[in-house]
Amino acid sequence: MKIYNNPNTSSTITGFILLGFPCHREGQILLFVLFSAVYLLTLMGNSSIICAVCWDQRLHTPMYILLANFSFLEIWYVTSTVPNMLANFFSDNKFISFSGCFLQFYFFFSLGSTECFFLAIMAFDRYLAICRPLHYPTLMTGRLCANLVISCWVLGFLWFLIPIIIISQVSFCGSRIIDHFLCDPGPLLALTCTRVPVIELTSSTLSSLLLFIPFLFIMVSYALVLQAVLKVPSAAGRRKAFSTCGSHLTVVSLFYGSVMVMYVSPTSEYDAGMQKIVTLFYSVVTPLINPVIYSLRNKDMKHAMKKLLGT
Repeated sequence: MKIYNNPNTSSTITGFILLGFPCHREGQILLFVLFSAVYLLTLMGNSSIICAVCWDQRLHTPMYILLANFSFLEIWYVTSTVPNMLANFFSDNKFISFSGCFLQFYFFFSLGSTECFFLAIMAFDRYLAICRPLHYPTLMTGRLCANLVISCWVLGFLWFLIPIIIISQVSFCGSRIIDHFLCDPGPLLALTCTRVPVIELTSSTLSSLLLFIPFLFIMVSYALVLQAVLKVPSAAGRRKAFSTCGSHLTVVSLFYGSVMVMYVSPTSEYDAGMQKIVTLFYSVVTPLINPVIYSLRNKDMKHAMKKLLGT
């Protein structure tokens, strides 16, 4: 990969500079402590859900198996960005190699894509449980659940593979500085020597399809769920159904609400500060609060958590 400083000369370079959150030394230390705490709490919260599902026999159902896989995904999603961000707080040059940059790019977007698919199949599971309760055990079998989980991981890691490989082969001009805390397509495409409309169109199309198809699937599933719940005669039954779906809808709203701002058009002109804030929200904050949302709104999970903690 080459960077061109002017039209007549070129030199091979070894990476980019990730600016992250530039501020004075005391500010860097404060941010390091803050994000270290957030990272550790995220690991602990999501690991607790995985352990609770594994150890409590009552949670060995498709709904909780999907939730455990989702928590496992969240651990790796936050790990794809935060450790490098923490290292950069104490780095003088804030350097990331080409291979490191594009590996982070690939894993961050692959894990994000996988999350979109997981949110969709979790909505499908709730649809079957509420709208087809009598047929649910025969429809959502262990084999189907396993196939859905595997499909999410495979599709997620294949979705952006070709565009990322193509972007990694283009030449970059002038500054190699990325005003972000991760290797994001917007800042990367802004550094290319010439605009590549095919790459921009492909990235935008794949991002739009990835976001809107699962999102529409989720909305249709919950529209049918709402229709079914409103027909439930007892208020207690309606509350239980809404409680079961409420946590998932909250997570969907938090994730999609922020992601849609960023990646429908990867070359859109957003303020760098706003890009960082929005990216932090869906890549760091949501994995932190998801275990809290699922635990607080679910009696079985709260009981399993108390049992796990010995309280």
